[in-house]
Amino acid sequence: MKWLFYSVLTCLLISCNSKKTFELTSEINAVKKEYAPDKRVAIFNITAVTTSDGSLLLKGETNLPKALKSLKSRFSSQKKLIDSVQILPAKDLKGFYFGVVNISVCNIRSKPAHSAELATQALQGMPLKILKKQEDWYYVQTPDNYLGWLDMGGLTLMDATGFGAWEQRDKVMFIKDYGNVYELNTHVIISDAVIGNTFAVLSKTKEKFTVIFPDGRKGWIPATDALLYSDWLLNSRNDATHILASARSFMGRPYLWGGTSPKAMDCSGFTKMVYFLNGIALSRDASQQVKDGEAIAFDATLQQLQKGDLLFFGTKETATKKERIWHVAIYIGDGEIIHASGAIKIESLIPGRKNFAKKRLNTFIKARRIIGTVHTVK
Repeated sequence: MKWLFYSVLTCLLISCNSKKTFELTSEINAVKKEYAPDKRVAIFNITAVTTSDGSLLLKGETNLPKALKSLKSRFSSQKKLIDSVQILPAKDLKGFYFGVVNISVCNIRSKPAHSAELATQALQGMPLKILKKQEDWYYVQTPDNYLGWLDMGGLTLMDATGFGAWEQRDKVMFIKDYGNVYELNTHVIISDAVIGNTFAVLSKTKEKFTVIFPDGRKGWIPATDALLYSDWLLNSRNDATHILASARSFMGRPYLWGGTSPKAMDCSGFTKMVYFLNGIALSRDASQQVKDGEAIAFDATLQQLQKGDLLFFGTKETATKKERIWHVAIYIGDGEIIHASGAIKIESLIPGRKNFAKKRLNTFIKARRIIGTVHTVK
């Protein structure tokens, strides 16, 4: 009978442990849902286990101290709570918690490997938060809070003092599609440049800007290829006419999953770039941009839509499935959209037209008004 007793006892222990694990996981998930529902922009990777002496051990990592504090308050009844969670930025970065992109376009990946999925891209001059390091890769967060891995060749690390000094420098914005930065006093190219790149400016003449990179390299840019950043901000025109002109300027550019640069872009990378060039900051992905701006009610006539609105495509929420957004386009009027699909192209939502896109019409589920509703770039 002993074997039966121990079998029953073992089952009871397993049942209790399973129930305890479920309860701990539920508490963690509740906090995660409140503070970090989108893993693309927040880190809350925490587990809780009961040790042999009955203590509750929290381990993992997060960049949200308030969320960790909230979680610990939920376990306040525990006799002994061991906090082994790493708060990011990691201490082994030794104060170098900032970075600035140092090449025209850098790739930010989902994992620390060149073979990993391209998550997004960042342009020359973009400031980054550095959260941790793994070999030659840095886990970074962009100004729109997007997270990913960047190899060390794409940025210059800075501590708070160095970053503060860099931020105080006057900047220049590259405004031509493509171009180059040249070595001082020569025409030797030291870097390519694309529209949206920013550099610190040392001096300006009628012929050129003398600029400096985050890593200290100096060069010059033709005066016709750039504007002082302050002038660019002042002259930004975030109206439909200018937004659609920017959109059309990218016609034919190739589609690239994760791309956000003028060289190639995905659907939300395209909309983000177009609006950025006109002084409006959008979120990164289509499923995030659908929360930007204001919702627009529309019907089959599309009469309620205005030029410059964002249109979203996907599947509607049902009793058993959540809404899913997988594509975004810019409305250009008369039933037509411009978007990244294979390449930047114009298609129609009106049946019978030569460029009618049946798939887009069938999956068009939401529209958002961005112009006049979304905060501008600083």
